[in-house]
Amino acid sequence: MRKASFAVNIFALPLLIATHAFSEPPKIVTEGYYVPSKDQGIQLYVRNKRQEGMTKFSPDHILLFVHGATYPSEATFDLPVGGFSWMDYIVQQGWDVYLMDLRGYGASTRPPEMSQPPSANPPIVNTDVAVRDLAIVVDHILSRRGVPRVTLMGWSWGTAIIGAYTAQNNSKVERIVLYAPIWLRQGPLAPGLAIRMDGPLGAYRSVTMETARQRWLQGVPAEKQKDLIPEGWFEAWWKALLESDPMGAAETPPVLRAPNGVLEDIRKYWSSDTRYYDPSKITVPALLVQAEWDNDAPPYMAQAVFARLTNTRFKRYALIGEGTHTVMLERNRMQLFREVQLFLDESH
Repeated sequence: MRKASFAVNIFALPLLIATHAFSEPPKIVTEGYYVPSKDQGIQLYVRNKRQEGMTKFSPDHILLFVHGATYPSEATFDLPVGGFSWMDYIVQQGWDVYLMDLRGYGASTRPPEMSQPPSANPPIVNTDVAVRDLAIVVDHILSRRGVPRVTLMGWSWGTAIIGAYTAQNNSKVERIVLYAPIWLRQGPLAPGLAIRMDGPLGAYRSVTMETARQRWLQGVPAEKQKDLIPEGWFEAWWKALLESDPMGAAETPPVLRAPNGVLEDIRKYWSSDTRYYDPSKITVPALLVQAEWDNDAPPYMAQAVFARLTNTRFKRYALIGEGTHTVMLERNRMQLFREVQLFLDESH
């Protein structure tokens, strides 16, 4: 398990300080630590970033990132490619920003089943478990900052997790961002998630570098693939993923391991006419945002969720051109960052 850490970093963000060209960018304070779950032995990793000197915290400027089905939070939301991460970008706008890893992912505790062959146990860490883990971390942040609500941002499977949580706990949520939201699937799964719709599933799955690359680029026109990801960014991302899973990294070839509970839920909820949660029970402002070439969560999914958000105070849907499921690590990532930031900062 990774040790908790505390650091102060300075990020030079030219795009963010164009109007303050002669002033120093704010220093960023970084804390990494663990929050105990309600299950013995399970610790949930949390990272917090904020501007140095920030002492006042309000619910309309605190955000928690929740990752998706395969990749942990730190390697995606806080990977400083191009000089800064998405987490840094939001912090530079004056926000108090958190990310978390669900159990079985990243720096959080790996359930004991992940030390055994995957076939030795049934799938672990389904959406019910994920929602419980999220609830623990939300309550921790509310208590730590002395606020009644927090903004939630989920990516892919994370949108189902925060959607289900919010539908049950609107009073604890300021607003939500559903980035690449999932809903009922109308076609085959992407390579990295491909499963049979019958037969047993193991406790977890292993993803190789090439499988991850194939999944990332599926659906991208061939002539656009070369320039989609800036040079070195994919390799930096994969290196960060392997660092988050030393046991998987020691295999030949190196792999990233991810719990299979989400795949069990895909069979149960997302590949039939069964829905895990009811978007109409969400009453807080909501932004749905995704990219044009998203093969994991195609636009029809976001549009289906959007139509069912019938009781939100405010909702918006944004489509980013020429991007994939992982547009946050692609050349058009600033379109995503700015669209989300506009929603975060405006009054509703």
